[in-house]
Amino acid sequence: MAMVLNEEAGMLKDAARGFLADSAPVAQLRKLRDTESADGFDRKTWAAMAEMGWTSVLVPEDQGGVEMGYVAAGVIAEEMGRTLTASPFLSTAIMGATALSRFGSDGQKAEWLPRIAAGEAITAVAVDEGRKHNPSSVATTAERSGNGFKLSGRKSFVAEGHVADMLIVSARTAGSGSEDEGVSLFLVPMGAAGLTVDRIKTVDSRNFATVTLDGVDVTADAVLGEVDGGLKALEAVLDAGRAGLSAEMSGSAQQCLESTVGYLKERKQFGQIIGTFQALQHRAAHLYSEVELGKSIVLKALQSLDAAPDHAAMMVSAAKAKLGQVAQLAAQEGVQMHGGMGMTDEFDIGFFMKRIRVAEALYGDANYHAEKFARMRQY
Repeated sequence: MAMVLNEEAGMLKDAARGFLADSAPVAQLRKLRDTESADGFDRKTWAAMAEMGWTSVLVPEDQGGVEMGYVAAGVIAEEMGRTLTASPFLSTAIMGATALSRFGSDGQKAEWLPRIAAGEAITAVAVDEGRKHNPSSVATTAERSGNGFKLSGRKSFVAEGHVADMLIVSARTAGSGSEDEGVSLFLVPMGAAGLTVDRIKTVDSRNFATVTLDGVDVTADAVLGEVDGGLKALEAVLDAGRAGLSAEMSGSAQQCLESTVGYLKERKQFGQIIGTFQALQHRAAHLYSEVELGKSIVLKALQSLDAAPDHAAMMVSAAKAKLGQVAQLAAQEGVQMHGGMGMTDEFDIGFFMKRIRVAEALYGDANYHAEKFARMRQY
């Protein structure tokens, strides 16, 4: 498969870059931070994204979507990374759409996918329970109760959990500890009795949530996929999100590089443009090569998800591990080569460092995915 975008994806990339530069620049994130936005994103911008079809990019056509695939979703996420656009795109248009289109029942698809496609519903995946990503470590319980289940437990760092209309919650229906078997997924509507959502402010000026379930009753129709066999589905949903995050970090890394090179070309020190200093040229050249490698591996991961989603996990982990390193390098080099100014709020580069740090850790950091990749290579 050619490691280049086709004409359709290229046109989408150009359209996304133009729209986001005008409608969702870094200045918008500054405003959201300074006004302490309760949502953490601009709903008018989100509605405009829906009108352009971005929210339906992974939704099947028979459910009101355009079904363009993961490469297209990654193109959008990459451009969002360039402007640090805050939105529920990852949690809803990528992860929510993946969960429902691949594992949802006919009723679940009919209820939620058209609303996701129209930008009318926001979803969030509630998976982790500790400080580190570990999807198989599930202490939240789902006990059978009547014709359904009663959910009890606590989920941490739920992206977009504070604004979600529906949560995708992992809970243990059998087994204990970190056993693979016995994990099930449930669709829990916001406002369910016993459900408490507490917003958390994070360093990247976005919002996450802590979700507490205290005897939340759901019917058997709320089960997403198979009872006791939800971990495989959860990993597929997470891989979609990981690929989207990798694409976002790639866009952020590219913007860090471009902003830094631009600064090197205009900043003077000792009477000279600092971009003429050989030491800084070497660092910029090294960063350029790393960013280009990152772009390639992200595209390969997205293509793998489109071609064979059940066999894309290793490539997705490779992309998440590599981009976690590349994007952090881009942000760190950007701050350092901006000199003391890089540490001030006046320059945007600090915003990129903060967002990249959160994105790198979300759904498994570089170390997590490097180890996962190594384990998969053994088989």
